[in-house]
Amino acid sequence: MNIESLKSECTAYDFKLKLEEKRPKSWLKSVSAFANGSGGSLFFGIDDDGTLQGLENIQHVCEAISNKIRDYTA
Repeated sequence: MNIESLKSECTAYDFKLKLEEKRPKSWLKSVSAFANGSGGSLFFGIDDDGTLQGLENIQHVCEAISNKIRDYTA
């Protein structure tokens, strides 16, 4: 998938600049919407205009995402 082809948000994907660990519902709503609809992709480290900003600790972010999804959907 080419990030340049995803210039703006839509119902198939959502951009989040960072993982908001203290406000997980801010991004878990997107996870829930994608799971209950036709699917979709949630991209972290990208601002709302599609500019790639990156993430500092990718391993931590991946683990935190998995843990929050497990905690809120179990």
